[in-house]
This record gives sequence, C-alpha cells and structure tokens, in this order.
Amino acid sequence: MQESKNIAVVGSGLVGSLLAIYLRNRGHEVDVYDRRPDIRTIEFSGRSINLAMSLRGWLALEEVGIADEVKKLAIRMDKRAIHIPGKPLYFQPYGKEGEAIYSISRGVLNKKMIELAEKAGTRFIFESKVWDINLDEATIHTGKTENDARESRKYDCVFGADGAFSRVRHKMQRQSRFNYSQEFLKTGYKELTIPANRDGTHKLEKHSLHIWPRGEFMLIALPNLDGSFTCTLFMPFEGKNSFEMLDTEDKVQQFFEHHFPDVVEDIPSLLPEFFRNPTSALVTIRCFPWTYSDKVALVGDAAHAIVPFYGQGMNAGFEDIRMLNHLMNIHEDDWGTIFRQYEAGRKPNADAIAELSFRNFMEMSTKTADTGFLLRKKIENRFAEKHPDKWQPLYSRVTFSERPYAEALAEGDRQRAIMDRIMEIEDIEERWEDEEIEQEILALLEDTPLKVVNR
Repeated sequence: MQESKNIAVVGSGLVGSLLAIYLRNRGHEVDVYDRRPDIRTIEFSGRSINLAMSLRGWLALEEVGIADEVKKLAIRMDKRAIHIPGKPLYFQPYGKEGEAIYSISRGVLNKKMIELAEKAGTRFIFESKVWDINLDEATIHTGKTENDARESRKYDCVFGADGAFSRVRHKMQRQSRFNYSQEFLKTGYKELTIPANRDGTHKLEKHSLHIWPRGEFMLIALPNLDGSFTCTLFMPFEGKNSFEMLDTEDKVQQFFEHHFPDVVEDIPSLLPEFFRNPTSALVTIRCFPWTYSDKVALVGDAAHAIVPFYGQGMNAGFEDIRMLNHLMNIHEDDWGTIFRQYEAGRKPNADAIAELSFRNFMEMSTKTADTGFLLRKKIENRFAEKHPDKWQPLYSRVTFSERPYAEALAEGDRQRAIMDRIMEIEDIEERWEDEEIEQEILALLEDTPLKVVNR
C-alpha cells in the first residue's frame, strides 16, 4: 500500500479521469482541474473523432473494475466496410473470428468517466485554468482568465493530462535539455453525421467501420448507440481536393455527389454541418523527459499526441495509466523510481505507435482499395492461419495484443520486407495459394532478422 498523497491531475479528459480513478482506488486524495466547463452540462462541440476501444484500453478498464460499465456504451465492430465507386460494398475482417474493436462516442465516454471518477471520490474543479506550475514544489496557480487573481495550491505531485497543447508540458519545456517536436499533417478533419432511420436503426451496416477511400482524402463512419453514425472527412487543407476549395454550398454538394454518391443522401444536414463544424488539425507531438523529479509527470496526449489512424490514441493513454499502476505496485512510495521507469518504458512505445499511426493513414486512404494490397493481405492471412506461431498480422499485434508497440513496429517492418519479396514473384496472382509460396515465406522468416529500435 502507498502512503496517501494529495495529487493534482490537470485535465478532465479520458486519460485524466481514468488516472483519477486509479489514484482514488489506491487511497490518494485527487483534485482534477480543467479550464473548460463540465462536459456533462454542455453540448459536445462537433470536433470529435469517434473512439475505437481495443484490447489495451479494455485491459486498463478491467484492472480498475469499470470495463462492464463502459462496454454498455460501445458497439462492436469486427470489420471494415469499404465503399468504392462503381463496385459492390465489400468487407475486411479486422482479425480472427471473435476479435473486434468497439466504437464509442468520445463525448459520451468522457461524461461516463467523469461520473465514475466522482463516484470514486475525485474532486473536479472546472473552469479553472492552470496558468503556471512550480515544478520543484508541485504548486499550481489557477484562475478563470489570465487577468483574474491567481489561486495557488501545493500538492505532493502533479500529473499533466491536459492534451496535445498541455500547459504542464509547456512549463517543463523551459528546462534545459527538454526535447520537444510537433508536426502537423497537411490533412485536417471535419465531423459530419448520418442520423438514424425513423425507427432508430442504423442506415449502414452496424458492426463495421465504414471507409470511403479516395487517395489523398477519405470519409469514415463509426456507429453510435442511438442509430446514428459519426462521420469524419479527412482532407488536405489546401490543394485540388481540399477544404480550401470547398468554400460554397454548391461546391460541397457537388463534391459529395461526385466522390461519395452512395452516402450523400444519408447526410441530410451535410451543408449546415459542413459550414458549422470546425475544420480541425492533426498533430504528432514527441517530447522527453515526461517527468520532473518525483513531483510531476505527463500522461496521454500531453506526452505523446498521435494522429488517429490506428485508433490507438486513447488506448495508448490508458496503457500509460495501467503501467503507472503496475509500477506503483512494485515500488510503492518511491515515486522517483516509478516516474523514471514509467517514462523509460513508455517512450519507445509511444514513438512506435506514432509512426504506425502515420503509416496507417496511407493504408486506409489508398491501399484498402488497391488490388495488389488486397492480394498481399490474403497471402498474409492465409500464412498466419497456417502458422500462427510464426506470423501475427501487424494490425492484430497492435490492436488485439498487449505486446509493446515498439515490438509490433519492428515485426511489422520485417513482415513488410518479406512480403515485398513475395509480391515480386512472377505470376504471384495465380500462384499465391501454392505450397512453394508458403515455403518461401518460411525461408525468408529465417533469413530476415528482427530489429527492435528504441527511437
């Protein structure tokens, strides 16, 4: 058991709320600060990408005893549904039979997490922005606006769970030898909605993540419990097919009728939503160190914001908290060791999932519709079914495993090199089920070493 401490968590989002539950279960006093109003009292902003909960997230929720509550908010998705113009809808299973990811509304889940954290005894202080932090003393200075009188409160330690543009990290960046980078994609996103049918049923196949891949841009749709789908249009900010070009209602209508003809009628509020909802940016943030002495630590997006194309941002953040809890079990009141081992263990994996997430954008937007890519996946899946001890597809390693992300990236690179060789075989389209192809993969596995890189 740890000695009870007074702990501040900055940020009432998903990761901050989960951390608060873990800390309260360990007997700590926890205050959560957020500059925003209580999300339970306001309408969500139209700036969400629906969440895809996978194994890592569920394990973190199970460990603290709230998985069953959260699962009531989720819809099982066991496949992608691919929409290609002029072709029948087709499906790509995510994994083996029984494996699935789960669609959850970010706003709905965030409200539930705050509710569960309050039930556990957490105190939430909303509309209270953290303007400054004394890192050595773990003292935070808060106020509603920059000109308000500051309130100061000293804690035993402070966790920054305040997202990609973290105020806690901003203070840590003033240290000597603090490494930091941020990289924005040229692609942004906008949220749209497919409402439910009049009887409350879904207009599209319910248990699928729907994708309309169109090269440099794409539309995705994830199901909600109320029968609706949350859609996200990913598109460059500037250029030929871009948000910049869609500046009138006529242009937006024509664009959707041309590129997404099978779904345009299912989005009756397309035009008002398109011009009302913000066009948001996508950023990858890397930094190090994540901790300061035994006083301050960053978690979730504050430490490692990533783009959403592997559906692992929340899952990676939840895994941060699970690892912290594991280290608390081992080191008890030695918070300095807990923090050092936490950042050393998580940093390589955060960098790995950032890289994998960036790569998966290319796969989702272009390759899911490519015949060569589909053949490649058929060969991989056939080999994996026959040799599960030798080949686990990269997506399954990331999504249906708790093995380190860095290991998944390294194994994915090895598998990609092997499959590049296989796809160069003459007449592979006709021969892919031959025994010789299977033997060639086995031989290449023997000859291709695994290289796990701590980036």
